[in-house]
Amino acid sequence: MNKQRIKELAADYATVYESPDPRGVYAYSPGIAVLPGGRLLATLDLGGPGMPNVEGPKRVIEGGWLWFGKALTSDDGGGTWTHRVDFPFMHARPFVAGASVYILGHCRDLMIMRSDDGGETWSEPQALTEGQTWHQAPSNVHYSKGNVYLVMERITSPERLGWPVSVMAPVLLRGREDNDLTRRESWTFASELAFEQVIPEEELDYFGVPFYPVERGSSNELAPGRVCFRMGWLETNVVQFVDENHYFCDPTGSTFHLWMRAHTGGTGFAAIAKAVEQPDGSIATMLERAPSGRKIAFVPCPGGQMKFHILYDEATRLYWLLSTQATDSMTKAERLPPGRFNLPNNERNRLQLHFSKNGFDWCFAGLVAKTESDREARHYGSMAILGDDLLVLSRSGDGQAACAHNGNLITLHRVRNFRELVY
Repeated sequence: MNKQRIKELAADYATVYESPDPRGVYAYSPGIAVLPGGRLLATLDLGGPGMPNVEGPKRVIEGGWLWFGKALTSDDGGGTWTHRVDFPFMHARPFVAGASVYILGHCRDLMIMRSDDGGETWSEPQALTEGQTWHQAPSNVHYSKGNVYLVMERITSPERLGWPVSVMAPVLLRGREDNDLTRRESWTFASELAFEQVIPEEELDYFGVPFYPVERGSSNELAPGRVCFRMGWLETNVVQFVDENHYFCDPTGSTFHLWMRAHTGGTGFAAIAKAVEQPDGSIATMLERAPSGRKIAFVPCPGGQMKFHILYDEATRLYWLLSTQATDSMTKAERLPPGRFNLPNNERNRLQLHFSKNGFDWCFAGLVAKTESDREARHYGSMAILGDDLLVLSRSGDGQAACAHNGNLITLHRVRNFRELVY
């Protein structure tokens, strides 16, 4: 039978980083920013059992091994890259604010560093918190009213065993673009809202969330090596609705919606909340409500089961969504092929692109890149706009990778003239 194959938008790539030890040193957390003048800044982190043999400022012990991050720059659109600095924290993202560029992540506490020369030299990392445990991924950065807005997630019960997504609280951070953002007093932290504090999991019904039963504070091994943890949210993006016809638009510009990966065991949903600036300058985090008055915690989102990235494009007035495409989440866990990572909904080898005028109704724009085997990966991507093109930095793996989760490559893909995909 003849099959018509969809053409990938950006199958070709430039290698930003390649692991020297694919089965022992894994490449994670790709983040990308376009600096004034067009220079690209990419960040990533390394982890794995082979890390003791890698030179670098290893200070984070997470998941039983050491980690550290790297920053690189490119002046030719991503074709070649220059290593600039290693840093002793993880889950970092780069962003521009004022005349400076920053890298923010965590080494348990939030950590940040600054460059005033386009990423060539960097300040010493500074801690923004003390005695806390944080999480995130290189999700988006939002700019409004002379401020930069982004989300980091505090683990409210760090003693919780296993994957603690049920006790993560997405915290919107606001900082003036022209302030020194390496200083704690330059930031306002929103109030905290942990998932299990506001979502009564046992009361949910009728739409298959959660997909698997998991008792509070425990996990469920569905098949040998395939474990599902308690439901939660993570890897938060900031979305602000500017269309006054939108039900959730705040004409004062004080409301910021938090679009999050929904760990439910299934596919097709994102989790949401909102953070609202108060008259006294504080920021309150809460759930959104539909016009009916019903609370909204889950919304349709293609690829919402994995880390995704949302960008708002002023030129098209559209939201662009880079996410992981699920093709088969309904195979029983015990019948998955050996090469398939973890849960049935945890496919990691197809990056897809959608656009939307409202954040709820998504139009398929194309398949950015894919691989042919379960071991290889294209996932956990970050996006940036460069002129007419969309740059995608992917956490990737080839046939040498340990598994789809633990890849050996960070790759850059270019979707040319991406706005022409709108229909």
